[in-house]
Amino acid sequence: MIITRTEPYVKDEIDKSKECFDVYIKTVMDIKKRICCAGMDRNFEGEKILLSQGSSQSDIWGGGIDLETKEIDYNSFINIRPSENLSNEIQDPAIRKKYEELTQYFFAEIL
Repeated sequence: MIITRTEPYVKDEIDKSKECFDVYIKTVMDIKKRICCAGMDRNFEGEKILLSQGSSQSDIWGGGIDLETKEIDYNSFINIRPSENLSNEIQDPAIRKKYEELTQYFFAEIL
């Protein structure tokens, strides 16, 4: 179940977000508007939602959370952008930091 939020997720929403993978939650965020989609099978599904809500492609980044280790992941195919990011991993340190801060904000309940 994909849940889109501008405020931190509550326990029930986190439980629903992990239905696809049980020990991992895929996330996609608009780092400028501070919006998070979580719980998708593929990151492009969250990207599509954010784009339909008016987010700019350059502000959308994907990754996830390993629920066993509590590690934040910065890896998604939607992060590949020939003009600014040549890898699945978010390479720009400022964008990674913002993604990490937002992940900690949205998932403070579990991180």
